[in-house]
Amino acid sequence: METATTPNRLSRNLIVLVTFGVLIFVAGAMLPAAFFTWLWDRMNVFATVFLGIFVEAVPYLILGTLASGLVEVFLDRDQMSKWVLGRPAAAAVSGAFMGMIFPVCECGVVPLTRRLFHKGLPLSAGISFLLAAPVLNPIVVFSTAAAFGWGEMLAWRFGLSFFIAVVTGLIFSVEKEAVNVLRPALSLHDHEHTHADVNDSFLEKIRKALMITVDEFFEMGRYLILGTVLAASLQTFIPQSALLAVGSGPILSVLIMLGLAVLLSICSTVDSFIALGFVGTFSFGSILSFLVFGPMVDIKSVMMYLQVFKRRSVFYIIAIPFMLSLLSGLLFNYLSP
Repeated sequence: METATTPNRLSRNLIVLVTFGVLIFVAGAMLPAAFFTWLWDRMNVFATVFLGIFVEAVPYLILGTLASGLVEVFLDRDQMSKWVLGRPAAAAVSGAFMGMIFPVCECGVVPLTRRLFHKGLPLSAGISFLLAAPVLNPIVVFSTAAAFGWGEMLAWRFGLSFFIAVVTGLIFSVEKEAVNVLRPALSLHDHEHTHADVNDSFLEKIRKALMITVDEFFEMGRYLILGTVLAASLQTFIPQSALLAVGSGPILSVLIMLGLAVLLSICSTVDSFIALGFVGTFSFGSILSFLVFGPMVDIKSVMMYLQVFKRRSVFYIIAIPFMLSLLSGLLFNYLSP
């Protein structure tokens, strides 16, 4: 039966492909040459934006997955319990302060947080760390200071990011069962060859950590690529001038900058220099909201959040920082002299 139906199936597929090709050819022949010139220019812009975002993010994804592998091999649950206090408020604050230790941006922090959850990190601490680390780490602190100086923009960015991360972590602490927040841990690469043994030599532990790094890099990397494609597509086909033209008001300016933070998907290590270009055009509150919200939520990070958390949890991880960043920007716009 299979031998009889296979040629028919191949014939139908061939007919569909030929028909599709003819339709594309006819449609192309009917379109003006200017359209193809425009499309070629857009594709060049797309390729440039895509490579810019991807090349910028990959080193930090590698750093995050490497940290994940080292955590899996060298850190046990007893050590983790010494790092993070048991009470929800203390755990959330501890998780946010952990962001100062790991120099990872929003790409690298996701696989590292997932591994820390696997090692027994409380939900409140993990959520706080996930949101705080992309801003509170030393690289971003110094890049922000280089762009805006050691002044109020740096202080407010640091303080608000810490506050929002802790508040979000506290909200998640009401959920006592991690299984209701996290996706099933089937994708954690706990194969037999990656398990660390107390009798393993240091070099053997390093080898296993690197194997985990490679596994997680390719797993999370595909979602980084998908998120980068979406971000590059939006930047290519939605003119930023249209967004900036309606962003002059105290409310719209904050909303536009929050939208740009998601749309641009810029790595937190360099977003300060992008934000610096908006000074003089946008208000202090709107630029601050851009610098606070962008490292917590953008297109590529959301794609990776969906591989760690259930969809409802991802909604809250996005919505809570969005509302707090929006409120902060509005308060600065209306109350600042």
